[in-house]
Amino acid sequence: MSCGAQHHAMSGTSAGPEGPSMVASDSGGRPRVLIVDDDPDARLLLGRQLGVRYELFTAADGAEGLRVLAENPAIEVILADMQMPVMDGATFLQRARTAAPDSVRILITGNLDFSTAVGCVNEAQVFRFLAKPCSRAALVSAVEAAVDHYRLVAAERVLLEQTLQGSIKILADVLALTNPVSFGRAMRIKQHVSRLVEQLGVKERWQIEVAAMLSQIGWITLPQETAEKLHEGQPLSESEAAMVERLPTVAEQLLAHIPRFEVVREIVASQRRPARPGDASALSAEERLVARGGEILRAASDFDLLVGQGLSPDRALQIMFGRQGQYDPSVLAAFASWLHVESAEEPVREMPLLAVNVGMVFVEDVRMQNGTLLVARGYEVTDSFVERVRNIAPGSVREPVHVTMPQKKEPAP
Repeated sequence: MSCGAQHHAMSGTSAGPEGPSMVASDSGGRPRVLIVDDDPDARLLLGRQLGVRYELFTAADGAEGLRVLAENPAIEVILADMQMPVMDGATFLQRARTAAPDSVRILITGNLDFSTAVGCVNEAQVFRFLAKPCSRAALVSAVEAAVDHYRLVAAERVLLEQTLQGSIKILADVLALTNPVSFGRAMRIKQHVSRLVEQLGVKERWQIEVAAMLSQIGWITLPQETAEKLHEGQPLSESEAAMVERLPTVAEQLLAHIPRFEVVREIVASQRRPARPGDASALSAEERLVARGGEILRAASDFDLLVGQGLSPDRALQIMFGRQGQYDPSVLAAFASWLHVESAEEPVREMPLLAVNVGMVFVEDVRMQNGTLLVARGYEVTDSFVERVRNIAPGSVREPVHVTMPQKKEPAP
């Protein structure tokens, strides 16, 4: 590859066939760019053209580039030459999309037909093509545009992951207090899901957790009597069972009106699909996330139903292990792992309702003296609940209550 342009000194060294090297060792907040080309002179030239304003990584072929991405998944921009042996640039960028989905991909080529270009856009989601020879101005302009695009996507992710997720959590908390039968279940399922994604080391977790919080939104369509029976694990009539079977579909329809919720909606819809055996590498990153999220949500939902029917957590899990082909084995193994940890580290505490603190989780339903459900089992105490408890008349709640204080664990690496 040869990009005719001005040359200037470049700090550091370029990688040769022996392996990748980082051209700049200290980023100082500079955008990170990976250059993948089998020609060492071309790598050096591109590095000089980009200069010290970027932290540069280099690789001599596609396989080496994938190893660099595995070690540095936060690389903002990837530059790849089309003509490389063993793995061409288009194939590498397609695989790079899976290894580092947030990285913005640029393909440099001297000859690209229309059908190949369409394939690159569809399969590798190439951000821009650069034709050889290219000027330094064209190269820098493309990389700057790619960095801006990366930052825009990152800003949107912060909005979705933090602002939107926080807003939904508040909404779910309020609904769990005002309609504990329906939305208490959603809070329990969300707790199960959060523990499972930690055990499984799922990195893209916010969509799965939001899907868990909203998965039971269809409960608002159930008659109160049916919701109570389902919560208590009582037998349902044929018509009631049909209503419950439709709940994921109803939830999906309600979520269809929220923009940027396509993945969340698909996870909710996929929770009723059986586990899909086969090679997950054939799926896109988004398809894998939806499939994984659906598997986790399905297991968490069914587990909660079984425990609601009066089974112990261990017995509920034994039944799920016996349902051949319905659940992903790794999800059940994660369930077994955290149940063992929970039983060993989370003793049940007995106390007056006024003594509960934020973060505690009720292990039993809390009811008023007249039998009205105040808050469902599995509810995690929040500031708003503590405030609500202060306004409850003394002696109007059945006490003592039983809670645990779950240990906060770091996600698996």
